Formats: sequence, structure tokens, C-alpha cells
Amino acid sequence: MTKPKVFIARPVPKKVEEFVAEYCEYKKWDHDEKISKDELIENLVDVEGLLTVGTSIDEEILSRSPKLKVVSNISVGYDNFDIEAMRKNGVIGTNTPFVLNETVSDLVMALIISTARRITQMDQYVKQGRWKNEIGSDLFGADVNHATLGLIGMGRIGKCVARKAKLGFDMNVLYYNRNRRPDVENELEVEYSDFDDLLKKSDFISVMVPYNRDTYHMIDYREFDLMKESAIFINASRGQTVNERALIDALNDKKIFAAGLDVYEKEPVEGNNPILEMCNVITLPHIGSATKKTRFDMAMLAAENLTAAVLGKVPPNVVPELRDL
Repeated sequence: MTKPKVFIARPVPKKVEEFVAEYCEYKKWDHDEKISKDELIENLVDVEGLLTVGTSIDEEILSRSPKLKVVSNISVGYDNFDIEAMRKNGVIGTNTPFVLNETVSDLVMALIISTARRITQMDQYVKQGRWKNEIGSDLFGADVNHATLGLIGMGRIGKCVARKAKLGFDMNVLYYNRNRRPDVENELEVEYSDFDDLLKKSDFISVMVPYNRDTYHMIDYREFDLMKESAIFINASRGQTVNERALIDALNDKKIFAAGLDVYEKEPVEGNNPILEMCNVITLPHIGSATKKTRFDMAMLAAENLTAAVLGKVPPNVVPELRDL
């Protein structure tokens, strides 16, 4: 029996590659640099499945890939999918939810603690030889215990953050979500809040939403104006949910105290971005899910989604907008 052909557009662990090989004939991109659009199209001419992460899937790629049945993302986000074009061409898309929830929520909590206690700033303070006497009050941080955390979004990762904040730090957790979550309210004793009230009341504000046309720049000048001057802003979701210029101005004008960022409007961050010069901003290189175990689990789940689709089965994680194809 002839195996279906697939293309692996980024390096994956050997065990994941071996799993794909059990069921499929495959080609792979084996270079550190990102595959170009032309090279991708060239490799998709005769394949039924694509395993990738972050690659923009648009009408041009789909129209030139006549046999393609599935694009399997090694990520929970799928804003790289042109949903309308995929529907038009009958190509399903899959993602990797669940396996990264705890890992990403760990990072959110790490950003909360690190910004509050000025960990990276104090690390440099010591390493630069500036610690001569007892530090002054101008270098004091903020308490996390019993503070109010405002979560914008209450999906799987948001719920994990809420649980760790409540049980680990006895924080008062407010949340705003498109749909109210009575189950989470009852389980974790978190409180649903109006969007503006959450911004006004929270000591820490964390964006926990996917990126789409509705969430583009949902945090802008107006939203920063509503926050406390002592507020700490956290973003480990998608950079485009925040107007980065408004964030920079809010920090410069001392409208908020600090920020902890794992995502940006443009990635990688350009060297002239003012955020890189701010000692009260922690800047991470989009590492929310970047642990060995989690990245392996994500790649394996993406491979399982891929092989199921090309073998004519229903993959376990088809994205909601394409489940009826």
C-alpha cells in the first residue's frame, strides 16, 4: 500500500520524524533558517500534509498545492492560517492545545514575580558592582501575595494561571472573557469583571487571548490610561494584541510601573526598539512553551494530527473554524 506523502517544514525531534515515517512518505526541511515561500510551494506540489509552525498559509500556497489535505501547526495559535482560503480549498488546519498549558502558565507567573521583585534589574545591579550598601527604597519591588491579578481571557492557559495565582500566592483574581466561565468561578473562586473595571482595579494585568481581528490592539492608549500607576503589565499571548507604541509611551510617562513581555508586535525584536533600553521591562524571546518536554509533546501531537488527516481519519485537534470541512 502506497503511503501518503507529507512535508515537514521545520526540524523536529528524531522520534517524531520516526513516527511520521511509520505512516507516511516524507520530505523535510533540514536547515536552521526558515524556509522561503517559494521553496515551500516547490515542496508542496505533490504532498497531502504539511507539518509546520508559524508559516503563513495563504491562497497562493494553497492554490499551488493541489493534493494538500491538512496543515498541522506545532503551536496552539493558528493566526498564520488564512481560514477563508483554507475553507475555499478544502484544507483543514490543526493545532496543539492542552500540552503547553502548564508550561506557558509557569512563564506567566515567572514574569509576574520577576517584574514585581525587579529580578533582572537587581541581577544587573549586583553584577555591575553597584551594590555597595543597603539598597534604597527607589529599588524596592512590589508584593505578589494578596495582590489583584486581572486576566484578560480565561481559556485553558488562563485557567492554569488563575489556579497558580490563587493557590500559590493567594491573589485576588479578576477575569474578563468573551463568555463568562461560572465553572472556573466556582472551582477557583475567581471573579468575573467588566473589562474597564479590571484595568482600573488590577495590580497585575495579563493578556491571555488568541490573536485575531477582534483582539488586534485590544490594549491601546485608552486601556493604559485606565491602569494604576503601580500596575504591572504582562503579555505572553500574542504581540499584536497590544499597541506597542502605546505601551512604550505608558512606560515612559510612568502611567504603569513595569512590563513583562514574551511577545512583540514584530519578532524578533528590532535592535532600536525602545523597550530594550528600559530597565523596568523584562524582555524574553517568545519562549512560552520552550521546554524540552513540552516542545517534544507539541511536535508529537502535531505529527499525530498530520498522520490522522492524511490517512483519512478525523484528527484530534482540528481548529474550530475548519471542523465542518
